[in-house]
Amino acid sequence: MRILLSNDDGYFAPGLISLANTLSEIAEIIVVAPERDRSGSSNSLTLDRPLSLHKSHNGFYYVNGTPTDCVHLAVTGMLDVLPDMVISGVNDGANMGDDTIYSGTVAAATEGFLLGIPSLAISLANISERNFLTASRVTFDMVQRFKQKKFDRPILLNVNVPDVAYDQLQGIEVARLGRRHKAESVIKSKNPRGETVYWVGAAGEAQDAGEGTDFYAVQHNRISVTPLQIDLTQYGRFNAVKAWLD
Repeated sequence: MRILLSNDDGYFAPGLISLANTLSEIAEIIVVAPERDRSGSSNSLTLDRPLSLHKSHNGFYYVNGTPTDCVHLAVTGMLDVLPDMVISGVNDGANMGDDTIYSGTVAAATEGFLLGIPSLAISLANISERNFLTASRVTFDMVQRFKQKKFDRPILLNVNVPDVAYDQLQGIEVARLGRRHKAESVIKSKNPRGETVYWVGAAGEAQDAGEGTDFYAVQHNRISVTPLQIDLTQYGRFNAVKAWLD
């Protein structure tokens, strides 16, 4: 089995290293990840300049682009044989609810899915412990399950793992995406030259976080698994828009 790994934290990230080490026991691993942290880059592709591919001392490949660039480059130009799976992570932080829209971790997996490959986005919903090995072992279990029971067509799964020891997990739950409150305002400050600069504020607290959501599952130390789709069409608003246009 061949697995393409990527992430949005950069090729040097501990979550990626942990995941590669764990999965190498059961699969051939190819790592193609960004050369630096590209968190929040979403599904952006670099179209205004060429991309460069380099190999690091540990055998990982890195690209001067986004997570989407990495997977796209690997699948459509670098690899002679397509991977059986694309896995993105382990992200240093949760990707639940609205986070999935901005997440480079989810974007890398999404690109694999769009290219016809079953894909997982793996995130550690950390607080302080940073149990990357837990998330890596959960991924190991899911890959083993995939090898035994494949889906009839490619699937995109968003997986969030509680930041606890593996033996403290309380099971696994298929959950929908929750919702957050409005993000906090930007933070205005001065740089050393006296110029005004702005930092994007923190994400809002969970608003729709009841039973059945990814937030609820993780809060109760359960692994959250959410199947994602790409079609953003709001079909329920067709008639309202048609009436508005008449």
